[in-house]
Amino acid sequence: MIVGGSLKDDAAGFVSAWHRAERGEYVSEGVLDFESWEGLAAVMTGERYRLLRHLHRHPEPSVSALARALHRQYRRVHADVAALEQAGLLHRSKGTVRATADRIRADIRL
Repeated sequence: MIVGGSLKDDAAGFVSAWHRAERGEYVSEGVLDFESWEGLAAVMTGERYRLLRHLHRHPEPSVSALARALHRQYRRVHADVAALEQAGLLHRSKGTVRATADRIRADIRL
């Protein structure tokens, strides 16, 4: 996760991954960029972080099951799941809601 990164940095990362793939190296990098701290803070709230940690350990069969496991209201969990899915931090498929990453690292540029 990069906050405040530049297009030049993104392009350099893309070119590096491309060259590694051409050499036959396995490339599995997911980088999520936010243009500002405010953008990150709007997506990654304390409750959403808690939700992601839970899903990393215990994928759930549905948003309803997730809400019950977290002891939270369904509508709030549904909104959090939608926001995190849009950001690429979780995935919903047939019968499973799961986190897409094992780790989140933030690089915040000043």
